[in-house]
Amino acid sequence: MNCFLVKSSLGRKLVMAVSGCFLVLFLLFHMAMNLAALFSAEAYNKICEFLGANWYALVGTVVLAGGVVVHFAYALLLTWQNRKARGNVRYAVTVKEEGVDWASKNMLVIGFIVLCGLALHLVHFWSEMQLVEIMGGHENSLGLAPTNGAALIAFTFSKWYNALVYIVWLAAIWFHLTHGVWSMFQTAGWANDKWYPRLKCLSNLVSTLICGGFALVVVFFFLKENGWLCCACC
Repeated sequence: MNCFLVKSSLGRKLVMAVSGCFLVLFLLFHMAMNLAALFSAEAYNKICEFLGANWYALVGTVVLAGGVVVHFAYALLLTWQNRKARGNVRYAVTVKEEGVDWASKNMLVIGFIVLCGLALHLVHFWSEMQLVEIMGGHENSLGLAPTNGAALIAFTFSKWYNALVYIVWLAAIWFHLTHGVWSMFQTAGWANDKWYPRLKCLSNLVSTLICGGFALVVVFFFLKENGWLCCACC
């Protein structure tokens, strides 16, 4: 089994598809959770408290981190072995369409941008919330309670440069997902002339839903904290 998952092209793609599916589901959950901050700071903070340093949240964090490591490790392995076998081809796509080549050929670069954005996200949020609780602290570096996620979001996205970086990061995630979700379906054997346009449409919808939801939170708090939203809208 280990040899199949490492040495076989199908095995490598299967690991990428399964880990990618897991991460997409997490992104959908995380996006839905963040949207709560738009309607109620109290409700969002309750969610943050529920997902703090509790044992189930810590287990989930470890599993999530493992999924990210596996996904990126296999992305590197797949890229290296594909280059070795077929030159610069990252993903073998059985059905061609104009406009998909750029994302396909630059998945590794986009993936590194996503990874760098993830590191920044961990610094901005995880290190100021769950990590503080793990270390036994009652306040983070901003003087906020680690469960006060709403205030942390507001502070982070009140800065124009943070908002801009996150929008660029979300754009990279969108490009990554539009090709990655499609590749996942292809690995499952659903890439044929009949299902191709439907699955491409679904990939775009899922990617847009995830990134659009996150972007809405960023833009909303940037405008709100800089006084560009009327009180009735807040």
